[in-house]
Amino acid sequence: MPVADDKVTIDKKIEYLIRASYSIINIVSYEEVRVEKALTEIAKNRSATKNKTIQCFFWSITKGLESAGGNDKPDLRDPIKILDYIMDTDIAGIFILRDFHPYLEDPVVIRKLRDSNRILKKSWKNIILLSPVFKIPQELEKEVAVIDYELPGKEELDHIVEKFMRSVDNPSQLNIHENEGLRNKVLEAALGLTAVEAENVFAKSLIQTKNFDIDIILSEKEQIIRKSGVLEYYRSSDGIESIGGLDNLKTWLRKRSLAFSKEAREFGLPQPRGILLIGIPGCGKSLTAKAISSLWKLPLLKLDVGKVFSSFVGSSEENVRRAIMTAESIAPSILWLDEIEKGFSGMQSSGVTDAGTTARVFGTFLTWLQEKKSPVFVVATSNNISQLPPELLRKGRFDEIFYIDLPNTDERNEIFGIHLEKRKRDVSKFDLEALSGMTRNYSGSEIEQIIISALYDAFDNEEDITDAYLKQSIGEMIPLSQTMEEEIKRIREWAKTRARKASLLGPVDEEEQIRKLEM
Repeated sequence: MPVADDKVTIDKKIEYLIRASYSIINIVSYEEVRVEKALTEIAKNRSATKNKTIQCFFWSITKGLESAGGNDKPDLRDPIKILDYIMDTDIAGIFILRDFHPYLEDPVVIRKLRDSNRILKKSWKNIILLSPVFKIPQELEKEVAVIDYELPGKEELDHIVEKFMRSVDNPSQLNIHENEGLRNKVLEAALGLTAVEAENVFAKSLIQTKNFDIDIILSEKEQIIRKSGVLEYYRSSDGIESIGGLDNLKTWLRKRSLAFSKEAREFGLPQPRGILLIGIPGCGKSLTAKAISSLWKLPLLKLDVGKVFSSFVGSSEENVRRAIMTAESIAPSILWLDEIEKGFSGMQSSGVTDAGTTARVFGTFLTWLQEKKSPVFVVATSNNISQLPPELLRKGRFDEIFYIDLPNTDERNEIFGIHLEKRKRDVSKFDLEALSGMTRNYSGSEIEQIIISALYDAFDNEEDITDAYLKQSIGEMIPLSQTMEEEIKRIREWAKTRARKASLLGPVDEEEQIRKLEM
């Protein structure tokens, strides 16, 4: 029973559900302290407005039932007993059951919860299932309201920063004191962390540098996000200039470089949703995702679709929900799904092969992609369009589908120049036109490997790299266009009417021009 998304705060959404007599509410969050503090405040506000004492009670399998008033009941550790107690007691209250999800596999517990749902409707009692894991059995799907408790935003993180500033001996010596610009960057760097994680990161930064160090915060953030197992946080150093060719795609991206700004909203521009990059391996799809982050100056999160699917039942859906929540918490941001076909290729047979897990995860992602309101720009890449579910290619999912082909002559010239300059070589000493002519139908990554291989040969001979070494390396390489010739023809044929070309002039167009000139 999902709760409609609107502009009210997450705490207000929970309060509305409690006031509307939703008997059972499942709050998905790692942050017990933060959630319980909010629920205690809700109980306090309701007590004041209704002239009725509403208490907060906290249950765990280790301690039984506890209350702020000290009326503890350690004998109620059993999940069946606590549900019986909640139904039988005359006390008005919010009963928070911590980590109750493992007991939702017990048919007796499920039945008790269904019974309590009807009884509590007529009372001043609510059950809150508080857990970091979203796990609701099918029998309870229509009876439980689900809330994904958002990660702290800038305002909450600012309160944490303020607390740390008051804890030091001389707050005026801190780098963010009276420096709103730097303070805002510190808060942005911490977005995507829980309150506890943010506190730990700020404490480490103050101990290590006596200040709020953005590099330390980002470095810790990378490690914390990586612990999720499905997300990686990238601080990209690859600019748009590191990509050879793809002029159509570059122009499209540059026009949208300020698309998430306040000025763009006032002008009436919608927020860009995302792009799907389809094409031949090694032609710059992944590099483009990193370059967008650098060009737009937005954080980049890489979602490993393959790792989303866990061996634990129900955790795959939870993985994708958590990844989406993290991306939204640091928005505006870029969510990169590399080789998306590997994760969703088994969609059609999902009901038979994995009990529908792939279909459910794909459905969750598609719904979010279609309806998302948060400024998260999705960059999906794919090497094999035959494995992509047709639903993903429907208009409205992405702003544009770009096809990235093998580089043309001018693009190969540019790619040779980029990689030679990157390795501190004088480009003018190389015959790029000759090298480009020898590498027709080579991908950008293959050209890079040609240069690397030539560097090894030259280093072994205690010489510098020359055209001769590069030509020798070209002669030794068998390009992917030979081993995947049929597949490339099929991709090109598909892209003719279904995708926009990333380059102004593709290799096929170039060959056609050459034939016309030779006639």
